[in-house]
Order: sequence, then C-alpha cells, then structure tokens
Amino acid sequence: MADRHFLQQLTKRLADEGKLIEAGWVALRLEVIADNAPPMQLTEMRLAYMAGAQHLFSSIMNVLDSGTEWTDADLTRMNSIEKELEVFRAELDLWVGRTRGTA
Repeated sequence: MADRHFLQQLTKRLADEGKLIEAGWVALRLEVIADNAPPMQLTEMRLAYMAGAQHLFSSIMNVLDSGTEWTDADLTRMNSIEKELEVFRAELDLWVGRTRGTA
C-alpha cells in the first residue's frame, strides 16, 4: 500500500500540472492493483477509471441548471453524487484494508 503522504504530494503535483484525474488513477493503481499486474490489466483498468471520470464529469455538466449561480436542484444533485461516492469509498476502504494471507 502506498504511503498516504506520498499520494497527497503526488496528487497536488499532478493537479498543478492539470492532471487531477490522472492523479486519481495513479493513487488507485498504487493502492489496490498488484505490482505485478499484467500490462493489459493496467490498460483496461485505466480505461475503465477514465471512462468513469468522463461519465461523471459529463453527467454533472448536463444535469446542472443553466446560469452562473447554483440552484437548489444543483445542490441536491451534487449532494446525491457525494453520498453515492461516499458509499463506494467505504467499500473501497474495506477492500483495501482487508488482511492478506492466511491465519
């Protein structure tokens, strides 16, 4: 598992370079994918990750009400996205934190 401080610094650096989503992929790669994963697995997992990011971004842009100010409906939609991702994050934490090996 990657060092949390290292991932935070890497995320900041990549975000400063305009690569925040790529930073998320790198963090996921370091956290949950085996070091010896075959190249095809990495390619397909990155594709799935980026497709998910693209879907979320385009969906947000399509569901927000027009105008420059947030509406109540916009805030409700964003809160729903946050809650959905919080559930996934809890699942991911359980998966990443699981004990490996036999007891």
